[in-house]
Amino acid sequence: MSTWTTRHTRQAEQEEQHLYDHLLHLVQSEPPSDLVQRFRLLFIDGTGYPDAKVSAALEKITSHKSADQEFRFVLNRCCHILINRWQARPQYQSYIPTLIEVFESSSVRSPREYGRSRSAHRLRELVKDFVESEQYLALRRLAQVASQTTESNPLEVPLGKLIHRYPYLYDHCLVAEGSTLEQQQTIRHLKARAERKYEIDLSQFVTYQVRRSQIIRSNLPDVANRILQPAKNPTLLSDEELCIAVKHFAGRSQGSDTYRDLAQRFLTHSSQTPSFNSFKDDLYQYITASVDPEYGNRQFNNQLYAQLQASLPESNDHRVNDFLIVRTCSQLLNFLVVESSQKPSHFVFVDLLSNIGPAMATGLLLKIVLICRKVKANLEKRFSILFSHYEFSKRENVQWLVQAMEHLNLALSTNFSTLDLSFINQW
Repeated sequence: MSTWTTRHTRQAEQEEQHLYDHLLHLVQSEPPSDLVQRFRLLFIDGTGYPDAKVSAALEKITSHKSADQEFRFVLNRCCHILINRWQARPQYQSYIPTLIEVFESSSVRSPREYGRSRSAHRLRELVKDFVESEQYLALRRLAQVASQTTESNPLEVPLGKLIHRYPYLYDHCLVAEGSTLEQQQTIRHLKARAERKYEIDLSQFVTYQVRRSQIIRSNLPDVANRILQPAKNPTLLSDEELCIAVKHFAGRSQGSDTYRDLAQRFLTHSSQTPSFNSFKDDLYQYITASVDPEYGNRQFNNQLYAQLQASLPESNDHRVNDFLIVRTCSQLLNFLVVESSQKPSHFVFVDLLSNIGPAMATGLLLKIVLICRKVKANLEKRFSILFSHYEFSKRENVQWLVQAMEHLNLALSTNFSTLDLSFINQW
């Protein structure tokens, strides 16, 4: 790198830092409503900003030769400087969607509204590119999580508006390329908070239903309505569907065993398996044991067996190790749900949901994750790919996916948290 290029790059970094420091100072001293207006003046209007030094810094950033590639990361960080502070204060969280809406208004502004200067037109071009970027899409999703608005006709809303319901999507849908460590920590905090709220709401609802059922069985239905404080169903499933699903994932739905019991038994057995090939045979039996034979014998079992046989065949005679287990389970999830965003075919998953239902289909995925917890993030990633693929579809057109996401929420909450719903069979 030449001396001039090095100096020019260093200058750009200094201008960026000046912009970040300016926003960090303001977010600690000004109310969100004023900050949103400042943000609009600086990044959308491109004129009239009260601090000339900051305006000059922004102009130098946008005029830099790397701006086409780098400005979206700069603007994304500027947004997060405000968002990271606001989300930590409940009274300010409603301003997060307001901030993102500033960019929505920018897309309908005419070029004349940006002034005649060359720098204003350059800013407009870069902001337009930002609005079409992965970083902005993640911000829009984050705004949806912050707002959690309830629509008057929920079946008409796009699937994307439901993202706040599914914390397991947050790491993959709210974090974009170039996210800082602070941004990632903010998302982890949001995820943990959403998971905890879901667990509490679910526990309260199940407890309410169990106590209500007990009182009604005592032939005192009027007493139940009088002494119990109703709890709201925290899912998009009906009360009956929720009851069946929770019993399936938290109770002894596999004969006299829970999913955890089966997983522990498999792990104990597989620790004595002499070879990787034998492990794959055992894994096949473990998974298909909970598949209806009438469905499995048509084609699914053969497809599953072929998938396992094709997994690292060169290691068939090796002893089983952590790498082989993680790799095999990851490939299984790709096969059962969806391979990648580049290859979003998910026929196997839709076929499973249609034929054995969302509870049993999700149970197959849960079986895999319980014997190899390292692939839990991979399962969540598979669902984020499906979510992104159908994000702008109306909910009523992708009810199969909503059902699957709801069941995965229940499966993960009842098996990967401190939530204890073992009393569910009293419902």
